[in-house]
Amino acid sequence: MRVVVSIGGSVLAPELDPERVAAYADAVERLAAEGCEIGVVVGGGGVAREYITTARELGGDEVELDELGIGTTRLNARLLIAALDETAAPAPARGYDEATTAFRRGEVPVMGGMSPGQTTDAVAVALAESVDADLLVFATSADGVYDVDPNRHDDATRFESLSPAELVDVVLPMSRDAGSSAPVDLLAAKLIDRAGIRSIVLDGTDPDAVVDAALRGTHTGTNVIPEGSTEPARWTEER
Repeated sequence: MRVVVSIGGSVLAPELDPERVAAYADAVERLAAEGCEIGVVVGGGGVAREYITTARELGGDEVELDELGIGTTRLNARLLIAALDETAAPAPARGYDEATTAFRRGEVPVMGGMSPGQTTDAVAVALAESVDADLLVFATSADGVYDVDPNRHDDATRFESLSPAELVDVVLPMSRDAGSSAPVDLLAAKLIDRAGIRSIVLDGTDPDAVVDAALRGTHTGTNVIPEGSTEPARWTEER
């Protein structure tokens, strides 16, 4: 079973917490030990936002700000690589071909951002598509996808499952609403729809949740299920 995990920077390294990074490395190693082929994409989180805010106040343009964010995601990726020791490819992959080659070598490719204007959510979907992943897991600071931003609406309702097209429809108005935070960005949602990749959006605060979701399909987040797709065979075996 081939799985790509997108880990938000604020989930992986809140305040650069080494224990959380080590816990995620342990989760990745457990999945690998269970026979999963794993690829990981890491976000920038609060550290990236601090750099971007400071650079914006200094007059940096949007491309420069994006490059700062990309650099921070790659630093976070290196933290995870350090914790994974020999399990991971030795440096963050800077292209999808490089990540695919790491898969073929039996290593865990770890990536950060790729290019200005593209979030690590979108990078994760592109990686999943390029390696024909069976499952894409978004480990976020949210516990799933809601009909409206739960940070701004007390009556927000979480979806148990959505089609990729429905995910696009839900995320689209959030992306237009300044100050809102969608658990998956619009470009990533559109790429999921294009590629038809089965995905899960969940609260990644506890790395064990990613392990349970990948191995058994057990979680409390939101399933994104393409039309005609079936559950990974491993989930049936585990039940």
